[in-house]
Amino acid sequence: VQLQASGGGVVQTGGSLRLSCAVSGRTISLYTMGWFRQAPGKEREFVAAISRSGINTYYADSMKGRFTISRDNAKNTGSLQMNSLKPEDTAVYYCATSPTYARLTQTSEYDYWGQGTQVTVSS
Repeated sequence: VQLQASGGGVVQTGGSLRLSCAVSGRTISLYTMGWFRQAPGKEREFVAAISRSGINTYYADSMKGRFTISRDNAKNTGSLQMNSLKPEDTAVYYCATSPTYARLTQTSEYDYWGQGTQVTVSS
């Protein structure tokens, strides 16, 4: 199983980025997909998750209204649209899959992870 995150880059405050996660070796329609991020010197933190069908989503409070998680099961991909970016959003962003839709904020619930993509928001 491999997850490939892409779409990161450098953007100014207030800008937008769309991250993608391509999954191979696993049919993602059977799994929850999640996004996490990790800033230098900080623990990895939960960003958002989406259920297998895409009907249910869950966001960290600081991302609500700015970030939108989605998935395309036919293409075996997931996405994270990030708007109104702030300097504090600067981090490496990781996609991951989980066999359950429970304890979504816990990294231990996710079994496969992508390599991460850097997002830098300049002030």
